[in-house]
Amino acid sequence: MSFQYKSGRRYDLDWLRVIAFGLLIFYHIGMFYVTWDWHVKSLYAGSWLEPMMRLLNPWRLSILFFISGIAAKFVLDKVSGEQFAKERLWRLFIPLFIGMQFIVSPQTYFQLLQSGSIEPGFWDFFGKYSDPNYVFADVTTPTWNHLWYVAYLLVYSFILVGIAPWLNSLVKGPVGRLVVRLPSWVVVLVLPLIPLLIIRFTLTPDWPTTHNLVSDWANNANLFLVFLIGYLVAKSTVFWQAINKMRTWSLFIALGLIVPLSVVWVDWDGFVATYSEGSIQVFIARFARVSYAWVAIVTILGFAQTWLNKPSKALHYLTSVVFPYYILHQTLIIVIAYPLSQWKLGWQIEASIVVFGTIAGCALLTEFVIARVQFLRICFGMKSGQV
Repeated sequence: MSFQYKSGRRYDLDWLRVIAFGLLIFYHIGMFYVTWDWHVKSLYAGSWLEPMMRLLNPWRLSILFFISGIAAKFVLDKVSGEQFAKERLWRLFIPLFIGMQFIVSPQTYFQLLQSGSIEPGFWDFFGKYSDPNYVFADVTTPTWNHLWYVAYLLVYSFILVGIAPWLNSLVKGPVGRLVVRLPSWVVVLVLPLIPLLIIRFTLTPDWPTTHNLVSDWANNANLFLVFLIGYLVAKSTVFWQAINKMRTWSLFIALGLIVPLSVVWVDWDGFVATYSEGSIQVFIARFARVSYAWVAIVTILGFAQTWLNKPSKALHYLTSVVFPYYILHQTLIIVIAYPLSQWKLGWQIEASIVVFGTIAGCALLTEFVIARVQFLRICFGMKSGQV
């Protein structure tokens, strides 16, 4: 997906999409080595990587949905709602279906194998994976695992088709004219933050993130809101000029929030136990986390306009392959990492092989298999033609 703006193509947004998916790949490699719950775990898992991952955690997914909202605006300004829906169904549903049936299944196999829920033997497991009459002890199959992003984006896109005319009239009407009159820092930093905070303190306590589409209310509300914000500001000259001007200030604000938050997050359970749930200290910490997530996105967007808004052959190539990389990466991580961990090579050697193997696997499978077979291009969300 390329972003065409009235003043020229937005290469910075193309780059950010590639970078966001790249960070996601490394984040999921990191999940193999931290103490947090994940599908499989390394024998060397510990807390040493967690502080760095906490820096990414609050905004890494939100920025993807924000960029997806921007992309939706660019497309809907060119085609009808019906055409947009058909295109999204073609580009998202087919990769989701194929991914759930074939790509994700090895992840579930190794997850259940490590937990001791099944005996070794992938093909025996695969024969039961899509059988509606067979229920595994620890997971519902077939599942989408990391492909939940595709499922959510597909649903959000269909909803957007129905409400886009209303959103467009809102922007062009009295509400839009009122917003333009507000100070730029209010428009960029305050207005989007208010509903995000409301969601955090009303829905999140009762609806923790599950990635179950029909019961993931707080997560859905948060991500759909960010998706809509992206749609609304996609072609707003006021918005983009404002974040460009305030990027240094937003960077200082983000740093001012993340430094104390990092200290608190080192022992979050102890922090909550000390001050108790519902205390002003815990409220401030959660308020600051939501604020940091949005300010970090604003900062990234601001600096990207200056540093990344330029074309390159690398960008053209990466834009064309980033989606199959996303679909493949987590399965490759788990297929490589879990058997490798049994060899006890030491975390440095093991992690190096996992990183290299995952990236090389994505590159080789995409370049020499997926990109060269039209049917596979469709299955992995690529456009027609060669890379």
